[in-house]
Amino acid sequence: MNVVIIGASGYSGAELASLVAKHPQLTLKACYVSEGSLDKNKCLSDLYPEHLGLLDHPLQPLTAAAYTDIEQHADYVCLCTDHEVSVDLAPRFLAMGKKVFDLSGGFRLAGNEDYLTYYGFAHQHPTLLTQAAYGLAEWNADAISQANLVAVAGCYPTAALNSLKPLKEAGLLAEQTIIINAVSGVTGAGRKASVNTHFCEVSLAPYGLFNHRHTPEIEQHLGHPVLFTPHLGNFPRGILETIYVQLKPGVTPEQVTEAYQVLADEPLIRLLGSKIPSIKGVAKQPYVDIAWQQKGEQLIVMSAIDNLLKGAAGQALQCINLAMGIPHHTGLVGAL
Repeated sequence: MNVVIIGASGYSGAELASLVAKHPQLTLKACYVSEGSLDKNKCLSDLYPEHLGLLDHPLQPLTAAAYTDIEQHADYVCLCTDHEVSVDLAPRFLAMGKKVFDLSGGFRLAGNEDYLTYYGFAHQHPTLLTQAAYGLAEWNADAISQANLVAVAGCYPTAALNSLKPLKEAGLLAEQTIIINAVSGVTGAGRKASVNTHFCEVSLAPYGLFNHRHTPEIEQHLGHPVLFTPHLGNFPRGILETIYVQLKPGVTPEQVTEAYQVLADEPLIRLLGSKIPSIKGVAKQPYVDIAWQQKGEQLIVMSAIDNLLKGAAGQALQCINLAMGIPHHTGLVGAL
């Protein structure tokens, strides 16, 4: 199957290009950037020299001729673009009959009101919000496999939802709001230059208090209220979340452990029990590491992922695999 990537010069785009290029059943057909991009016509491996020999692909501008070439030769289109850009581009590729995998937040939420509140724009294609499958691979495989438009889950929500959905499904959560304290490496802020996200300027600090766009995404797909506070850390990649959960009265440690067994056979989920996960354990790896410790009705859940792999490109590849009807971890386990 032929894959094209729009926005391939960014961190997630380059990571996805690498995964596609190494995949046994995919061909990286072309990599595109906007016509105004300073990276157009450069070689992707010039921007990311660690991929020299693998990603010696030119970053082509997305011109009228490029659209024609995509229509004629691509099977899957991956959007590693800004949210509003994805909202504009997805309908065009869907009209060509392509399957679209969007790594932005352009189609993750249920209604236009949340886009106005959390993203700051009115969604121009609200009917597609009901058609898009949420790309949380371990939990929504059937819908992903059938959908023409997949909204790949966000990085913070991927860590949170895999940690909390087993408890929700087992009916163990009390009504209280769940508190999620999360920290991400600077690649999560994207590749564009900014003093606030410049590596030498970053000092561990919270941001997006009470209004971060991942809050409604987590709440919508968990079905439970959360108080989510992200932090930007002075390290390149990875996410670590510490989640504070109030359990229903009488819930035992054995019940909690049993609830997590729903993920025990998932090849990209590692259940650590009480062993505390770390960024080091998941950096440049496709896994979610989940651990938990309980005291009475209080439960602390810890979750770690690589924000560029399981939190973006790796999960997008899982969704592509599901669309092809092959195991969702193909090209991820043992291939990185």
